[in-house]
Order: sequence, then structure tokens, then C-alpha cells
Amino acid sequence: MEDKLNVGLIGYKFMGKAHSNAFQRIGMFFEPSRKIVMKAICGRNESWVRESAQKYGWEGYETSWEKLVRRDDIDMVDITTPSNFHKEIAIAAAENGKHVFCEKPLALNLKDAREMLKAAEKNNIKHQIGFNYRFIPAIQLAKKLIDKGKIGKIYHFRGTYLQDFIVDPLFPLVWRLDKEVAGSGSLGDLGAHIIDVARFLVGEFDRVIGINKTFIKERPLVERMTGLSGKAQSDAPMGEVTVDDATIFLAEFKNGALGSIEATRFANGHKNAMSFEINGSKGSIKFEFERMNELQYFSSEDEEGVQGFRLIQATEGIHPYMQAWWPAGHVIGYEHTFVHELYEFTEAIAKDRHPEPDFNDGVKCSQVLEAVDLSIEERQWVEVDSL
Repeated sequence: MEDKLNVGLIGYKFMGKAHSNAFQRIGMFFEPSRKIVMKAICGRNESWVRESAQKYGWEGYETSWEKLVRRDDIDMVDITTPSNFHKEIAIAAAENGKHVFCEKPLALNLKDAREMLKAAEKNNIKHQIGFNYRFIPAIQLAKKLIDKGKIGKIYHFRGTYLQDFIVDPLFPLVWRLDKEVAGSGSLGDLGAHIIDVARFLVGEFDRVIGINKTFIKERPLVERMTGLSGKAQSDAPMGEVTVDDATIFLAEFKNGALGSIEATRFANGHKNAMSFEINGSKGSIKFEFERMNELQYFSSEDEEGVQGFRLIQATEGIHPYMQAWWPAGHVIGYEHTFVHELYEFTEAIAKDRHPEPDFNDGVKCSQVLEAVDLSIEERQWVEVDSL
């Protein structure tokens, strides 16, 4: 077996930085089966990608993703571009025998997501989608508690993902507000994470019905964008917002549980408030991302008179992934979720095992997203498996 895994990263902004940091940290805190080699980073702007390669620790750079996926010295391709590039890059990488990691949502639509999965399976490559919240130790602990039957039969899942970064009507028309580039607004960007967490912890969706709203119909055209933010000239022309600002939907799971999910970028005072609560016959679980090292757990089997939600600090070595980090009580952060997920993917490649979540999970998420959109259009319940 080769002792190195050569990585090519496509994209160098918000997610590109997060993934670059993760590749740097894997060998420092974990014991990878292969040495991770940060071979090349790719982006269209040569001066920016050259600077990013030097700053983030990549050996070199490319300005053509087509060239990158054909390189013989690249074993794995990591896609952190806007959604409209995912399909073409992933399929080309798979056809060139590269293992593929792709950020969520998997594609602009369900059809494209299925084509990506088909290409990955046809070419027998490892494939994983970037649902990084699965790799929070507290959420991994929630999974263990549920699988052990600690909260019994699940009755309810309610999840929210609240942000406020575009409340200002003069916030510019960045690519995330363009359906042709992003595929969806708050639903696909934020709701996708909640959908995946719900599938991970509760099970498959059966049917959905939703409602959405675009509160600000036009915004000034962007002059320059960095990460999630953008800048526009004071006299910039206006352009149409073509995605949802907020989406709320109800769901029924195949196991009979009921769900409600809300995703919005118009919740003033909330910066990155992803949270969920799960209620079962024997207990409940609550989680808030902005307190990501904590899990709240209620057991109805506790002695009467002392029942109540207990606060678990998921920072001990017994908790998933924490043995690699700091002493108990020394918390970890958002960036560590990417270390965990990319460690798992690179280990799946090295040990020839199946990675999770994979493109199948990406397709399942896209199926729910599309069912929600169709339910809004038709103003009725839509069965997820009908798509």
C-alpha cells in the first residue's frame, strides 16, 4: 500500500480555507494510515490562488480544474466550489480515477446528484459529502444514545438553522442568492444540514409539506466577494434575488416520527444558530451549535423528583474524536468538524472501507430538498420517494 495520499483542492475561499486547515491538522492530532500531502490547490484567479497556496501550505496550484483532475500525482479531489460546479468536476474526477470529497449540497438538483452518484459507483471510487455537523462529538454522542435506546421510540424532531447575515436590504447579490449558481437559498444552504442531521439521528423522510418566502426581491450587484460577505458600490445596479430567504416545512418520517424544520437568513440576532430537539418515549435530546461541545439529555427513567435535562460536556476522551484533542473541558470549535470528516474520508481511502456520509446521503438530501420545493409549488404533501 502506498504511504502517501496526494490531495488536490478546488476552491480557496471560505470552505477552501476550512479544508486546508483540516488537512494541516490531521497528521498533527491523529495517526493517519497514509501521510496527507497537500499537492495542489485550484482556483480561477491566479494571483489569489497563488497567494492561497502559499498561505494555506499547498505545494503548488492550478487555475484549471480540468488539468488538476487529470494529474497523475493526485489521488483525491476535494470540491469546495459553488454548487453549480460540483457535478462537472466530480464526474470528471471520478472518470479519472480520483476519490472525491464534495461539499454540500451535492448538486444543483436531484437529477445532477444522481448522475454524480452513478459516476462514482461506475468508476469504483471512494466518495463523501461534506455534512460536517455529523462529526461534532456531541452529535456523535446523541447518535450513540439513540442507537442504545436511551430515549426510546422517537416521536418528534424539530430543527432550526437561523442566520441574519442578509437582513440588510443593501447587502449585495452574492452568488448564494443566485439560483443558477447556488441551486437553492436558505433551504439548500442551511436546511440541508438539518435534513442530514435528521436522517442521521431519526431516519428516512416519508413525506413533506412546506412554505417559503423571499423577503427582499432585489439587491445591488456584487463588486467583490470574500467568504460569506460581499461589497457593492453605492450606486450599483440592482439584480433579482432568485432563491428563498426562508423556508419552513413539516415532515413525517418513515418510522412515524413527526418533524418540523426551519431555515432562514432573516432571524435577526442569530449568527449561526443550528439547533434541534428530539423527543422519544423514554427521553429527549437537545443541541445548539453555538454551544457545540454541549448536549442536553433528559431521561424519564431517572428517579422521580430529580428528573430534568442534564448538561453533558462532550469533551472527555470517551467522547468520539476527543481523545485526539485536549484534556476534558478544553473545548473544540467549528474548524475541528472538518478535521474529523476529512480524517474519516482519508482513512476510508487508505483502509479501503466505505466512507459516510457518501454521495448516497447527498442524493437522499437532494430528494428531500426537491420534495419540499415541489410541495411549495403544488401546495400539498409530497412523498419523498415519489421523486
